[in-house]
Amino acid sequence: MAMNVALGASDDDERELNSTINTTPLVDVMLVLLIIFLITIPVINKQVPVKLPNAVNIPTQTKPENITVAVDAKGNFYWNNAPVASVNALIDHVKEVAVRVPQPELHIRADRDARYEAVGKVLYAIQRGGLQKVGFISEPDKNSLARSLGEQLHH
Repeated sequence: MAMNVALGASDDDERELNSTINTTPLVDVMLVLLIIFLITIPVINKQVPVKLPNAVNIPTQTKPENITVAVDAKGNFYWNNAPVASVNALIDHVKEVAVRVPQPELHIRADRDARYEAVGKVLYAIQRGGLQKVGFISEPDKNSLARSLGEQLHH
């Protein structure tokens, strides 16, 4: 059995080969990607807007009423260069000076190799004692100090 299919009455009705690219699927994919990015980017960048300070050391003003607590590499505490036996003794020292009016500033000098735990104990003692003004003493970074001075000269 054979089947005969008629193509049409004339050759003019034959369809020509379409050689153009169908861009509809490409546009559909691009729109889907655009929607995905528009939805996910605000979720990724969801942070509290804060202006972070520059990391530049400011020279401290040494006042006689300022107190310095040093932490050495072994985790020992020193109150104005005098050794302190324990965290409880440090809390007692802080409570003694916290009642002064005006409250003195407490500066923490921690060794570079000191454990964070030891510095955390000092901060805990300051919090328990009730002091409000606390600062960290560090060595200036030459690059950040030069940048800061350069910015100050330009302003």
